Amino acid sequence: MSNRSINLLGWVLFIVSAIGFIIAGWGDFWSTVGSVFFLVACLVFLIPFFRPRG
Repeated sequence: MSNRSINLLGWVLFIVSAIGFIIAGWGDFWSTVGSVFFLVACLVFLIPFFRPRG
């Protein structure tokens, strides 16, 4: 397994945990907001994986 695949797998797992935090914190405003920010940050870090190399 290449380093790129391992990094991508790690970020996917972070996204899954962020979704779990959103579900668990539903109903508590600050928990939900923090979880959504965490999810957005994970998605931002994934941008380089999907940009063309060059």
